[in-house]
This record gives sequence, C-alpha cells and structure tokens, in this order.
Amino acid sequence: MSHTPIDQQRAWCALAEHAAGMGRRHLRDLFDEQPSRYETFGRSAAGLTLDLSKQRWTDQTLELLLDLAREADVPEAIRGLLAGERVNRSEDRPALHTALRLPADARLEVEGQDLVASVHATLDRMEAMVERFHNGQWRGATGKPIRDVVNLGVGGSDLGPLMVTHALADYRPDVEQHIDVHFASTMDGSQLADYLARLNPETTLFVLSSKSFTTIDTLSNARTARDWLKARLLGGARQEGVDEALLMRQHFIGVSASPEKMSEWGIADDHQLEFWEWVGGRYSLWGAIGLPIALVVGMEHFRGLLAGAHEMDRHFREAELADNLPVLLALAGIWNVNFLDIRAHSILPYDGRLEYFAAYLEQLEMESNGKSVTHDGESVSYSTCPVLWGQLGPNAQHAFYQLLHQGTQAVECDFIAPKVRYDDVPDPATRDHLMGQHRLTLANCFAQSRALMLGDAAVADDEDGPRPGHRRYRGNQPSSTLLLDRLTPRTLGALVALYEHKVFVQATIWDINPFDQWGVELGKTMAGETQRILQHEAGLEGMDDSTRGLIEAVWAAEPRADA
Repeated sequence: MSHTPIDQQRAWCALAEHAAGMGRRHLRDLFDEQPSRYETFGRSAAGLTLDLSKQRWTDQTLELLLDLAREADVPEAIRGLLAGERVNRSEDRPALHTALRLPADARLEVEGQDLVASVHATLDRMEAMVERFHNGQWRGATGKPIRDVVNLGVGGSDLGPLMVTHALADYRPDVEQHIDVHFASTMDGSQLADYLARLNPETTLFVLSSKSFTTIDTLSNARTARDWLKARLLGGARQEGVDEALLMRQHFIGVSASPEKMSEWGIADDHQLEFWEWVGGRYSLWGAIGLPIALVVGMEHFRGLLAGAHEMDRHFREAELADNLPVLLALAGIWNVNFLDIRAHSILPYDGRLEYFAAYLEQLEMESNGKSVTHDGESVSYSTCPVLWGQLGPNAQHAFYQLLHQGTQAVECDFIAPKVRYDDVPDPATRDHLMGQHRLTLANCFAQSRALMLGDAAVADDEDGPRPGHRRYRGNQPSSTLLLDRLTPRTLGALVALYEHKVFVQATIWDINPFDQWGVELGKTMAGETQRILQHEAGLEGMDDSTRGLIEAVWAAEPRADA
C-alpha cells in the first residue's frame, strides 16, 4: 500500500525550509557562535568516539533531523531488523547478519526457529577447522601440512575478509603452523595466476566462498585451481596413493548457502561451512565467510571481532536517537545529500592497517543504498546514496586532496584513526620513535579536517598582502571524525557494525531496500548472454550496434583455428 513520500512529509519540508535559511553559512562562523561544538556534537560508544562538530549544522538542524528519523519510524525499523522481521521486502526474508554475532547464551527465535544454536554450531565447526590448520594437522593429498590458503570469492565474499585480515594482521596468534592467506577475486584470473606461479600445490588449499555457489567469477577461478592441482599432483610423476577424490577432499573447503551445489562440485560434506539465505553477501564476514579471518587471527580474536560488533548492535538497539552513533552518522549523511546537495563522500583512514576499509565501504554503502525505487515500487524524487570513494589519508593527501581543498565540488569526508598505537612495543627507543610517527599521523588527520573546515581562516595572509586566488581555500567542507580507542578486533567489529547500521537508517529514511541488488543481477544476466555470443559466434543480430562492433573487433583479433 502506497503512502506519502518522505520528501512530502512534515519533517522533510521543515528541514528544506531550514536549509534554505542556513544558506551557505560557513563552518568557521558556526564555531564562533558555538565554541563548545565538540561537547555538543561528540558521542562515544563501544570503544569509538564520533565527532560531528565539523558538520554544517546547528542544534536546530539536529533536532529537525531527529524529527525526520521519528517520522520515518526509525526506532520501529531498528526493532524489526534486530528481531528478525522480513525487512528485505523484495526477497521476502529477514536480514539477520546481527544474529551471527549474538553470544552463545542469547536466544533469537525467528519464525519458530532458534537461530543462535545453528550459528554457534557453524562457529564451532569453523573453530575445529582452524585448530587443525594451526596445529599442522590439515594435510594435503601428499601428506604435507597446508601452509597457504587462497580465498576464492568476490564482493562480500572477498572485500570483508580481505579488509579485516589486513587490519588485524598484528593479532596473529602464536601457533605451530602459520597460515598465509591470499585473496583472488578477479574473473580474468590474473590474481590467481600470480599465486599459482609461486605456491606449492602440495601445501595449498582453496576456500570457495559463494552464497549461491553459481557466481561465475568464483567458479571460473575454482576450476583453474582444480586443474592446477590435478596437473601438478595427478599428472607426470604422481605420488602413489594420491587420487582425485583425495585431492578434492584435502585441498578444498566450501562456504555457501547451497550445500547440494558444493557437493556436486566435489567438496566433501564435512569440509563445507553453512551460509544462510537471511545473510546478505556484503554483510557476511561475521560467519563462515570469515574463515580466512580466523585462519589469520585465530578464533579467539575472531570472536572478539563478533563481540565488538554485538556491542554496537546493543548500542544501536538501546541508545536514544539523539545519542545513537549509527543514527547520528546516518543523519549527517542525509543532511549533506538531501539538503546541502553534497553528493560525494570520501573515506579517509589514517592508519595503514585500514588500507582496504574504503573499498569495503564502497560496496557496503553503494550496493546497499544505490537504489532509486521505494519499497512500493515508486521512483524516488530525491537523492539517495552518494558516490563513495577513499584511500589511506596520508597517501590521499598527495593524490586527491587538491580537489577537496580547491575543487568545484563539495565533498563530505570521514576521517578515521586510532587514538593510541605502538604503546606496547617492548623496546623503549623504538616505541618512542613509532609513537612519534603515530602522533605525526594524527596531526595530519586533525589538521586536514580543520583546513577543510576553515579554509583561508586557518592561516595568516602573506606579509605582502592577501594571497593570490590560486592560493585561496574556501573551506566549509563538512567532515566527521571517528577515533578508535585503539585498533583491536573488538573496536574494528564495532566500527564495521556502526557503518552497517548507518546504511540501514539511511535506507529506512529514503524508503529503499538496502538488502537486495537487482542491478548487479541484471549485469550478470547480460554478461552470460554476451559470453554465449562470444563463444559460439552466433546471435549477434540481437545486439546493439556498439556491442556488435566491439564483439566483431574481438573476433577479428583472435587467432583462428584454420589459420
């Protein structure tokens, strides 16, 4: 049943009127008028500190945004999400990634089934696998212990585990057998080919991660990996007793919601990990898709990651809207996109361990909220997800910060950094030097957000008079700063959950579904059709002129069998 669009409701209209009155008021004036903005717009929870004082808003703005959240029924939406209601309306199922991080003594019954028991059964199974690897007991077909694991996945089956394993590399446990984890996602095989040229097939195992177990990128890489193992271990001077069944058993693990397809492909039943239909791919690192994470950091730290995310879940459920970190971060984005017309958002971590965090958020936010149709199937008349991109802040300062400071387009920025680093280095001289480097990094982080805010006011004019135009900075670029107490499994879990919930709140206000991705599915369908044409050299007449010309150019360049 249709209802009044959100942009025609009272709270939205009040915000639009307020935004017109705010005009292009400058952040430096807002700080002059309200010197205690950090106290007013700062919040902390779950080991995170969120500073929203550099957003271009006032107390009145925030009150109006909170009215908008109430009018969009955000509190009820939060309750429904965490209770397992069918919030993924287009696919008629829950979105229960939060269930993956519930503690073992919790209970969540959804449609007559207690999910917590099955979730922890999978975690226990995963833990048993991880212990076998770390104890040197998982052996390849020739009897040698596995040393390298290659994760074959794409999208959420790749970006989340890749991001976390890199971020938490300092937390590798002291185990008998160290496992190196690698990631191959590209369907062209270039990443995988590089690994296969360097790895030993006798000591290499592949994890096939695909919710549907039909993802062409992943299965293409998996077939290449299988052929490589067969050629190396079954061909030529093959070792006695090694056959294809043993090879498949000892060198492949599957993670999917489709056990029958894993079995058809040849993965042993007891080397399969469960993935549920009620978990979206980009929300899946908390469960069996996180196996590569557990192999790097151990199950104790993996459970710490889950605990940090659960702490943010609790905060999201229990905190009042005005003190709720995901809600406030979401409202800042709504204000920028819909009322200040800022359509670009940059993610800027100031810690090298968070190198892949921006790429992870690109998928999380743009695949979730890159939608233009409401739950009722009506086209939206307002902007939804901004274009999101980012890079490590210290490197980005020498790349695209020029556009942030002096370009023609306004950009909202998120600065992310740990408060403390290197304080646990044993050698005092080394510790002092490294802590000094961290303070230098923080100085750049804080200075950049300040420069984006103040512009010219941050520095004095030249002695010879006002600086020329090419050296002027307009400032007034809004930003949020997120400080982690320190980067640990718990705080990283809380940070990721914070952004997951931010995405959900924005989707609730925009009246869109953040849990489907039909645009992605369309591309897959068309790619399959085009692949058949390229392969069989038939059916070209149904293509548009551009695609027809490109296909013919490829055919002309390919060597012919009769040449």
